[in-house]
This record gives sequence, structure tokens and C-alpha cells, in this order.
Amino acid sequence: MSATQKFSIASIPADGVGKEVVAAGRRVLDALAENSNGKFAFDWTEFPWGSEYYAKTGLMMDPNGLEALKDFDAIYFGAVGWENVPDHISLWGLRLNITQNFDQWANIRPVKFLPGVESPLRKADNTELDWIVVRENSEGEYAGLGGRNLSGRGPGNEVALQTALFTEKGCERIMRFAFDLARTRTVKKVSSVTKSNAQQYGMVLWDETFKRVALDYPDVQTESVLVDAMSAKFILKPEDLSVVVASNLNADILSDLGSALAGSLGLAASANLNPERRFPSMFEPVHGSAPDIAGKGVSNPIGAIASAALMLDHFGLHEEARLVEAAIEQATGSGHLTRDVGGEATTNDVTEAIVTALTRNLAAV
Repeated sequence: MSATQKFSIASIPADGVGKEVVAAGRRVLDALAENSNGKFAFDWTEFPWGSEYYAKTGLMMDPNGLEALKDFDAIYFGAVGWENVPDHISLWGLRLNITQNFDQWANIRPVKFLPGVESPLRKADNTELDWIVVRENSEGEYAGLGGRNLSGRGPGNEVALQTALFTEKGCERIMRFAFDLARTRTVKKVSSVTKSNAQQYGMVLWDETFKRVALDYPDVQTESVLVDAMSAKFILKPEDLSVVVASNLNADILSDLGSALAGSLGLAASANLNPERRFPSMFEPVHGSAPDIAGKGVSNPIGAIASAALMLDHFGLHEEARLVEAAIEQATGSGHLTRDVGGEATTNDVTEAIVTALTRNLAAV
């Protein structure tokens, strides 16, 4: 009998509903491990960082937090943000502190249309839709370069500079990642999102790099679309999409649009990857901390559970990842829906429905 493969995971629930959905994802992963016949196990370590930690210490995470995280196999993240901390401090103090310092440069956000979940997109009723947004996650508009100056001139005279950074290396590596991903899909196509008509330096470099990289992938269809036109395409011709690659800001916005079209941000999963595996990658739902429903037990756990499936893929447990995704579809298809997608189920109801379906699927394997 082979030895159990153990994966060490740092859990950072952080704020609001993040605590609830991370607990749900852990419940699903632990059920999967318990039914693996000793094939694998998860070793969890939870960190108390977030806005409550900030209220006590003035910091979003421990000063030695990155050192504490670097040897884990993966990081499982909830959501960050609360009224006691300005959003730019909570984001840069925790989530972006991790993604940038661990060079998690590839962010993938699948757009999944689930059975039983009504989409505001009429085309979803009779068209097979499935695409992935690939986000450059290390530079672009979120590089954090700039500053505020001249406040001494008095009210109304301060100047703020926010500089977007585009490097040929950063553009090329995310584009090759997107092309390699497209080669694994039924429809082998990469759509590049740009705004080079107005941003004549950074986005022109993006376009030129895309054209050059595409030459190495003659088997993959390509197109380059302005971001405003791509927003319209998400709604009017989503069946034409397979892999969409975009800069940090553009992909952030477009992926939220895709999730809303699928029914709710609560359904959206993501993976922040360091593909070279020099550092751990981080898996998190796309939604925020949702203070209005935090603690009420009604948050949608599907985004976090689907993110756990992406983590399983990262571990090489591809069959298990597909089983989790199938269990999600069975749960929503049988009417286990939280209120953000038109149902009345609690977080726990949906989680247990997914665990039940998963256990049943494992028994049938």
C-alpha cells in the first residue's frame, strides 16, 4: 500500500463571509480526503490575519507572515475588507502583499454556468457557455507605482499619480500561459483584451507581444479585442469565447462581469498561481467579505468550494477536482441554492448537499 500523500495548506479566512466559505471548502476537502482510502490528506494551519487582526495590531498580517507562508503547499483564502480599515490598506496589506511577493503572476477565473442557477443572460438558456479569464496578476494597473504629492499647496491642489507597468516579460509569460491553457480545451482560442487605441505605450507593447507569441501557437485561434468591445461581447456573443487573456485591471472587471452573467459573484472561483512553484499558490473565491450578510449563515460557499477544486488540480488530483465540480452541479441542479441565486438554502445546506453528492460520486468510482 502506497504512503498517504499529505498536502500542507495555510488557511486565511480573513474577514466577513470569508470565514464561513473557507470553513465550507475545508469541509468538502476533508470529506474528499476521508474517502480517499488513504491516498491523500490535508494538513491545515489557520492564520488569524485580516481586519480584526488590524484592529489589534495596526497590521493586516504578521510582519513575518510571508516567511511563515512560504513553505506551505498552497494557501486557501477567504475574503478581505471591513469598515474599520480603508479598502486600499486591507487589500495591499494582506491579499496583494501575498500575491505580489510570491509572484503569483497567473490568475485564472473560470466562468461557469451551473444547472439550476438562472442567468440574466438569455443566451445561456439554450447555448453551451464556458470560458476562462486569464488575468495578468503581477503588474499592469495594479503595480502599485505612483504617489501623492503637493498637499502643502492646500485643499484642491494635491496631485496623485498611479502608474501602470507593462513589461515584455510580464506580458509574454501570461500570454504563453493562456495559449498553453487553450491547447487543453475543446475550443482552442485565445482572445486578447487591449485598449491600445488610447493607451499607446503599455497596451501597444501588450498587442505586439501577443502577435509575437501567437506565432508559436499556429494551432490556436486568436483575436485582439478592445476592452469596451469585449464587455459587449461577453453579453452578445459569449459563445465565441474560450480563453480570454487580459491585464490586471481589465481582467478583474471582465471576470466579475462573467460571474454576474453566470448568476452571482458567489459562484466565482479563482486561483493565483506561481506556475514555477517557487512559492505557494493561493486559491480564493472572487466575492468580497459581504458585511451585510456576514455571520448570518446565508453566504454562497460555491465560489470557495470551486476554488478548492482548482487547488486540487494544482496538486495533480485532477480526477478528484472533477468529482468536486460534478458534486457542485448536482447540488445546484437539485435546487440547493442560496438566496443570491434565488434560493433559500443556508451556507451549511449547500455545503452538505455538495458533500453528500461527492460521497455518492466517490462510492460510484
